[in-house]
Amino acid sequence: MLQKDNPEIGKSIAANGILTNYHDVGAGTPVLLIHGSGPGVTGWANWRLTIPELSRHCRVIVPDMVGFGFSERSQDAHYTLDTWVAQAVGLLDALDIPCADIVGNSFGGALALALAIRHPKRVRRLVLMGSAGVSFPLTLGLDAVWGYQPSIENMRKLLDIFACDRSLVTDELAELRYKASIQPGFQEAFADMFPAPRQNGIEALASREQDIRALPHEVLVIHGREDQVIPLSNSLTLAQWISRSQLHVFGLCGHWTQIEHAARFNQLVTNFLLES
Repeated sequence: MLQKDNPEIGKSIAANGILTNYHDVGAGTPVLLIHGSGPGVTGWANWRLTIPELSRHCRVIVPDMVGFGFSERSQDAHYTLDTWVAQAVGLLDALDIPCADIVGNSFGGALALALAIRHPKRVRRLVLMGSAGVSFPLTLGLDAVWGYQPSIENMRKLLDIFACDRSLVTDELAELRYKASIQPGFQEAFADMFPAPRQNGIEALASREQDIRALPHEVLVIHGREDQVIPLSNSLTLAQWISRSQLHVFGLCGHWTQIEHAARFNQLVTNFLLES
């Protein structure tokens, strides 16, 4: 049962036929924040430290992509790049937003990249953080994330993979995220998304090199140097392929850039989006 006082639950709107849970905070240039993939993840949980700062300057829209969080689930749902991109564009349509900045984290980076390629006029500027979207050999970290089996112990192991700063990984956080991962329907949908062999999931999220090279947008590429989930080489590749790109690498940082270096991340992204 959904709890009314749960901060992860925001507004609800139909986006390409999918009843989508989303947050809509602030005013100004719209910015769509797309979360990563992980057990129990929601848009709010992923971006909770980013939303307050960014919404001081922009209109921040944070959905739960279908199969994640508190957006609608159906037994015949198809968890594909096409479905997720169509949902994101459908959300912009439903909110009457012709063009937005897009910030994508990991799995969300692959979605943001594909959205910009397929609908270039719907995107003003693009931020890709620890992004998938290009081919790379499956890492042990990503295999553990996509292959998660619910337990507090397994969640603790995942959090240790995500964070370089182990002080962020507490027993309380592990229990909180474990409980999030076992809410009705959450694990069932997550397990369906990226089954073994999981290299197939990486390839399914990848865009073609020639399409990435043809992107006309200003793009900020961000990565944590110690990322065990998505390799730093991904962002080096994206920065090489995208002509109007800039790259920022955070040292002593894992896959949680927006959490481990929250203040620096927020300042970096804000400055980039507010450039004239």
